[in-house]
Amino acid sequence: MRVLLGSGGFRSEQRRENLRDEMQDFFGPSVSTILFIPYALHDYDAYLAAMKQNGFDGGYELVGIHEFPNAKKALEQAEAVYVGGGNSFRLIDTIHTEGLIEPMRDLVKAGLPYMGVSAGTNVACPSMMTTNDMPIVFPPSFESFGLVPYQVNAHYYGGQIWVKHGEEFVEHFGETRQDRIREFHEMNALPVVGLEEGAFLRNENGRVLLKHGSATLFRVGLDEKVLDSGFDITAALKG
Repeated sequence: MRVLLGSGGFRSEQRRENLRDEMQDFFGPSVSTILFIPYALHDYDAYLAAMKQNGFDGGYELVGIHEFPNAKKALEQAEAVYVGGGNSFRLIDTIHTEGLIEPMRDLVKAGLPYMGVSAGTNVACPSMMTTNDMPIVFPPSFESFGLVPYQVNAHYYGGQIWVKHGEEFVEHFGETRQDRIREFHEMNALPVVGLEEGAFLRNENGRVLLKHGSATLFRVGLDEKVLDSGFDITAALKG
């Protein structure tokens, strides 16, 4: 399987350049059109237009799955797929409603290139339970595509949170990302990759390579492991 997972936060020129380069290298010249899945936001047309206008298309033609009368058939005919970010609960709810879980698994296993960013990364995991999002809808299941055997917490940042009020920074005493991931591990055993903004996990040929940023690996019963860009995390994911 070929799966490219991005954390998001591609707002700077350098990060957009990295996004474009990674998409070009991952999808290659054999792909001309990518099926974009905008279910994580409310206005699909506006989302698709913004992706193109802001240079998040990687130089490829993006077509929205919502523009087709049948989502399953659109997926079956796709050269490649890109699942965008937004609210993970809304995204997985619509994915289940459209009946796309099994078709996506089968097609990606058969060679369909999959790219996800933020929420699109969450739903590539066995479940979307390591999302940061508010549960604005109640999906029939948290089960996701399960394209990779680990969980991702996108937009990850380590340490204590500080909030800027005017010119002053004030410490925020809510849960940190580490706290939330530890809570996940009180009930679940899957490893979790805290993926910092701008970073990618490239899953290909049985390897998982961290690119364009750092990450922190969380495993039950083991210390947290900070990972640098360029690190092959395949073995570490297995313990």
